[in-house]
Amino acid sequence: MLMLRPRFNLQTLAPLLASPRPSPSSSSLSVLLRRRRRPLSSSALRPDPSDAAAAAAAAAAAPPKSKAAPPPGVVRTALFVPPGVPRDAGAAEMVVLPGSNIVVGPYAGDARIREVEFAKSSPRARDCPRDDRPEFAVIGRSNVGKSSLINALVRKKDVALTSKKPGKTQLINHFLINKSWYIVDLPGYGFANAPESARMDWSSFTKGYFLNRNTLVGVLLLIDASVPPSKSTSIVLIGSVIGLTFVFTKCDKVKSAKGRRPDENIKHFQDLISKYYKDPPPWIMTSSVTGLGRDELLLHMSQLRNYWDNEAA
Repeated sequence: MLMLRPRFNLQTLAPLLASPRPSPSSSSLSVLLRRRRRPLSSSALRPDPSDAAAAAAAAAAAPPKSKAAPPPGVVRTALFVPPGVPRDAGAAEMVVLPGSNIVVGPYAGDARIREVEFAKSSPRARDCPRDDRPEFAVIGRSNVGKSSLINALVRKKDVALTSKKPGKTQLINHFLINKSWYIVDLPGYGFANAPESARMDWSSFTKGYFLNRNTLVGVLLLIDASVPPSKSTSIVLIGSVIGLTFVFTKCDKVKSAKGRRPDENIKHFQDLISKYYKDPPPWIMTSSVTGLGRDELLLHMSQLRNYWDNEAA
């Protein structure tokens, strides 16, 4: 049986990686990514006598690498070292997921998705399915590619509805994976492509979800790698951000409208992120078009999920 985790404390993350595109209806994202318990980060490592053997087994069990190669030129930043990997482990002993800064640890396991089913759309957090299974929330600006990423992860075209019009997702959508855990598609922030009478404050809408989901293992924050940060871009992170993974989308695009390649934009984002994190958060490059990063992201999610299950037992 899963042990319910303590609730999150609401904190402010605003304005978060603001897009340079104008948006009359954009608003800051207010989320609660702080947990009362010890955060899952490189600063909360737990020694394990079977680290070496377990890490080797996890690496052997890793899914095949994505066929698409990440764009050249990305300079790897400090590594995200998950629980179970010794603090004094050398770089030569670590297995790093391609196109990311994520080290494979002993909690990585079977990452295959064998079955997916739509569980429920909820207008409010209290209407969500009972929180008796671990889940990952997917958040990001409208039109960043949330639905496309979910479809790519589960390898089904229409599991999550996609649209060229920002703001398509307006409910909290739960997708049950292998009958054991959830992927949760949350409304995008930054645009409200809906009739004036139907528009809502996205941050207020999602606030209840983050405050009340006790089985939330991690948050995937999607960032459009084809768009460079604007001059006004800032990240305000209060306290210890927990379970937050930066997922760079649209990494297949050769050049953005302003002439910068995705790897150049990602390097800029990394510089911004490093200013607000004492310990490096995990990040990974993806493309729903080429499949870049799919298998690696699922393996990363598996080690977070397995660690969570172990701690909850």
